[in-house]
Amino acid sequence: METTTLARPGLAELVEGVRELAYRPAEPRATAFAVADVLRDRLPAPGILTAGERAGDPDTYVRHTLHTEKGFSVVAVVWRPGQRTRPHDHIAWCVFGVLQGIEYETLYRDEGDHLVEIGRVANRTGDVSGFAPPGDIHKVHNVGDTTAVSLHIYGADLGAEPTSVRRTYDLPVRGR
Repeated sequence: METTTLARPGLAELVEGVRELAYRPAEPRATAFAVADVLRDRLPAPGILTAGERAGDPDTYVRHTLHTEKGFSVVAVVWRPGQRTRPHDHIAWCVFGVLQGIEYETLYRDEGDHLVEIGRVANRTGDVSGFAPPGDIHKVHNVGDTTAVSLHIYGADLGAEPTSVRRTYDLPVRGR
């Protein structure tokens, strides 16, 4: 099943570029990096969302599914200041680009009975990154004082799957 509103500015061109890569036989990490290159070249403006969609929600970050099909999905996420995810990993490769604001990402390694923080990144407007399981545990947090907007491309049909998250982690975080 495919759902989409390709009339959104820049979405049709992005979907076309991702589609060329999402169905090629390749390792998930290689696909994520290739899709990141497409997103970097075709990163849309925040206007891909309406002003109302960009406003977000005062209680939690908001996801707007823009396109789904069998091999991938495109989702915009709106983060008001202070909003964050729990540490989590994903069911498939993921690529994201920041359209507005700053998203602070904390990366972790699972040691079985605890997580170890292995890195921190401040992803700013225009930054694009990609990753694939295993080893994709992270937490995202809007540390800025303005609303952040990011575009995520997942290597899964989120029209068929309820979420891109495989699991969340409530393990304690210990030093390296």
